[in-house]
Formats: sequence, C-alpha cells, structure tokens
Amino acid sequence: MNSASVPFKTLRNGHKIPVLGMGTFGSDTVSGDQVAAAVIEAARLGYRHFDCAAVYGNENLIGDSLKQVIASGVKREDLFITSKLWNNKHVEADVVPAFEKTLDDLGLQYLDLYLIHWPFPNHHAPGVDVHSRAHDAKPYIHSDYMKIWHKLETLVDLGLVRSIGTSNMTIPKLELVLRDARIQPAVNEMELHPHFQQEKLFQYVVSQDMVPIGFSPIGSPGRPQRDRTAEDTVDTEDPVILEIARKRVVSPATICLQWGLQRGHVVIPFSVNPKNLQTNLEATVAKPLSNQEMEALSRIDRNCRLVKGQVFLWKEGQTWEDLWDPEGTIVT
Repeated sequence: MNSASVPFKTLRNGHKIPVLGMGTFGSDTVSGDQVAAAVIEAARLGYRHFDCAAVYGNENLIGDSLKQVIASGVKREDLFITSKLWNNKHVEADVVPAFEKTLDDLGLQYLDLYLIHWPFPNHHAPGVDVHSRAHDAKPYIHSDYMKIWHKLETLVDLGLVRSIGTSNMTIPKLELVLRDARIQPAVNEMELHPHFQQEKLFQYVVSQDMVPIGFSPIGSPGRPQRDRTAEDTVDTEDPVILEIARKRVVSPATICLQWGLQRGHVVIPFSVNPKNLQTNLEATVAKPLSNQEMEALSRIDRNCRLVKGQVFLWKEGQTWEDLWDPEGTIVT
C-alpha cells in the first residue's frame, strides 16, 4: 500500500502524524528481534509511524531496522518516530542523557515526538508481580513533573525533538500541565478501544488542541499477566463488533481500528504478524463505518481499563484506580 494513502492528523505546531502507527511493545511474549524484523516488514508494507519507548528494551534493535529502512529508499523526513522517557529518569539531570541514549539507540538525529511515559517516577524491575512497589515510589507531584517537562521543552529548542507530549494522564493533571507549560503538549497517549472509550478524557484532550493517540486499540491480548483481572472483557469477542465484522467480511480487529480512526484518534496497534500488519494498514482506507454502526459501537463501552499500572502505586492500601484520579482530583 502506498504510504501516502495513509491519512494524517496535524499537530498544533503544524507537524503531521500518520493516523496509524506500529506499536513496538513486545511485552513478555515477543522478542526484540521479532519486533525489529516487524518494523522492516511494516515499512515495506507502507507504515511510516513507529511508536517506541526506552523501557521496551528494543530501541537499539529497532535502530538497526530503521537504518535498513532508510537505506532502502525511505526518507527520514517521511518517518514519524516516537519515544518515551521512562519513570526512573524523572530527575532533571537524567532527562537529556536518557534522551540521548534513545536517539543513539534508534540511530537518529532527531525524534518526531517524545513523551513522558507515565506521570509517576516509580520504576519496577521487569517481570515483577502486581504487588511489587518501588521502595521510593511517589505520587504525582506537579512541581516535579514540570521540571521534567521543561527539560523536554529544551530538547525542542535545540531541534532534537519536533513535538512533545504526555501519556497516561488524567484531566486534573493535564489541566496543571497546560496551565504551566511553555510549550504545550501536542498529544496525550492513552488507552483507547471500544470497551474503554474514555469519552470525557478524549473530549477534553481534543478541546485543548491535543491529538489523542490510542494504545491497545483492539484491546491488549499480549499485556503482562499482572495487568489481567477476572473482570476484563475482550473487544474482539463483543457481539456487536463480531456482527459488524461479519457483515463487512473483515476481522473484529479491523472494526476496532476503524472505530478509533473515525472517532478521530491515532491508533498504534502492535503485531509482528505480516498479515495483521497488512490488514491493520488497510483499515485506514477501508469503507467507512456507517453512522448507525458507529452509534452501536459507542454503546458497548464497558469502562474496562486493561493496562491498570498497579506496580506504580506508592503506598499500601491503595487500589489501581487511585492512579487515575477517580474523584476528579489528584490522588496523593
């Protein structure tokens, strides 16, 4: 598929982000080498947007893939590469070195988008269970967060990053960032799929001239075991989605992606399967869902957050809901 056929959204600074990207979080089930190989295949198929992060542990491998992609004739300026600052780098002196390592690992001269991955400075070792807590875990402290944000603004000033943004935020936190930022966030990356539509946060993000980027857009079948609970639901098994997919002779995953794209957010599904990569890409140019189908999909929201973030809690007796400011105020 011609990469130019993929629609884009324009960020507040005029830069353009393709509405479909490839996520690169392999979780516990997919190796870094598999992800790196999938990046090459995705680029061959027409992907130009790749969503990376230092904590995924595969940026050096993806960097080798990007070199091959560029050597094959794809122009760097036609790529849109995102990465994210991990929680254990929420110290002013650590931000620039962390960014420079990402840039070096990816083999690039600049990034298109750099995000603060989570609003908490709480790190965890790979593979820990749901009850793990960092000994120095803290809640969101706005003044500390803004120190990190101002470092990202400096990266923009230096021409090393074109756009900066937030991730895994809530409205109360975003209100403060928008109030105090010199360079306003261009995006908020957040979990979005038909069973978790986050309508209030979605509309707030859009109202602030930010582009919503939805991770886990078809649900998250490969998410870590610690994020799974008995109450979780599966989007691709929903009767409404299955019926629309049957009538259109497409996969349920395609319907999930089309819902997100027509709703107006960027989607970043993850797959290393070439067939899935192709069908995900084709969702960007598929026959639009009807108003009736979109309305039916809007009614199946289960408020089912799949990536809960329990390991980022900072004191005993809390539940994962406390990470998400359930009463509309920042939990400390």
